[in-house]
Amino acid sequence: MKFLLSIFLQLALFGSLSASYLLIPMDESQKNHLKAYGIAYWVLTAEEEVDWLLNYRGGSFMMKYAKEIEDEMLIRGVSYQVIPDARSSAILTEISNPESNTDVVKLQKAPKMVVYSPKGKQPWDDAVTLVLTYAEIPYDVVYDKEVMEGKLPLYDWLHLHHEDFTGQYGRFYANYRNHSWYREQVRENEEMAAQLGFNKVSDLKLGVAQKIKEFTSGGGFLFAMCSGTDSYDISLAASQLDICEKMFDGDGTTPDYNSKLDYDNAFAFENFTLKTNPMEYEFSNIDATHVHNRIPENRDKFTLFEFSAKWDPVPTMLCQNHTQIIDGFMGQTTDYDKRFIKSDVLVMGENKSLGTARYIHGKFGKGTWTFYGGHDPEDYQHYVGDPPTDLNLHPNSPGYRLILNNVLFPAAKKKKQKT
Repeated sequence: MKFLLSIFLQLALFGSLSASYLLIPMDESQKNHLKAYGIAYWVLTAEEEVDWLLNYRGGSFMMKYAKEIEDEMLIRGVSYQVIPDARSSAILTEISNPESNTDVVKLQKAPKMVVYSPKGKQPWDDAVTLVLTYAEIPYDVVYDKEVMEGKLPLYDWLHLHHEDFTGQYGRFYANYRNHSWYREQVRENEEMAAQLGFNKVSDLKLGVAQKIKEFTSGGGFLFAMCSGTDSYDISLAASQLDICEKMFDGDGTTPDYNSKLDYDNAFAFENFTLKTNPMEYEFSNIDATHVHNRIPENRDKFTLFEFSAKWDPVPTMLCQNHTQIIDGFMGQTTDYDKRFIKSDVLVMGENKSLGTARYIHGKFGKGTWTFYGGHDPEDYQHYVGDPPTDLNLHPNSPGYRLILNNVLFPAAKKKKQKT
């Protein structure tokens, strides 16, 4: 199918030189921002390049004209303009102006996508899988077995579904231990741990976390949200400790484990303290959910930083949007207390008044990771059992756009970046 699509587009490009380019604006004029990313990805699957115009009209896309692309945009409801070669050249000249905080990144290859997620149905949904499906961007699903079998290097980009890498089942014990879905989750995880040769679920989750670390170090692109962020770092920092109480793993914890955490093993956080009460719905003091109670929902917002497009293309790509002020949203891990973020971590979005960071990024080995706090950008407080968000009602969501920026980011990996 990809080969045929490529042939069709190449033939169309050869025969349509008079209408040279398609511009997909990503400012307020765009009818469907989320599906526009899907169009860019679809073109990349045909091995055609896409120009990502950083900071130009909200991070617009430009590509050579083909009727098949135009038809697909009409089908998906994406706004676009057909422009002549002279206009595309003028746009590139405007962007290249040293006085303009704009630049062009060539997207060259569709990254191969995978989501780490349990196979069974759980009483919550995942924003990333929702938006990938809505944008029509294909992805595979792996879980513990596939990760431990070494399947991650087959992919370019990995998302961690709402997950607890500490082996404490999301700290849901106090409120949900008698619910059928919770008991089923415990049973499935214990069976998988035994099948893969681990004594406990916490040991299995640590093994998975270390495989993910190897994937990232080897050049992978890691993206995580909500508790898939801090629980991941906690698992790495506690790799030599037992932090799970008896109801989680059948035995006790390492005495005084908070004094023995190895923060050097973690990607993003340091000097944090774990919550020792197993009945508390919280992992550590990294999460700043509690401070959001100080402000009403309509005032809970975070701001994206503006970076130099010509000198800092990576964070500029990750922050492309049609607004710099984005509505906040809660989660088990809503955002991060800035006191516990490592000094070499790049903060890309913050709530300055609360002292929290929402959107952070860093490098590890040859790869990168991005952590995004909160559960669902269009559902302020998403509870267990709530229905999934209908993205047909939110086609221009700036919060969801940040997810899709991360999806396209690996497509630019072969471009020589400025240092």
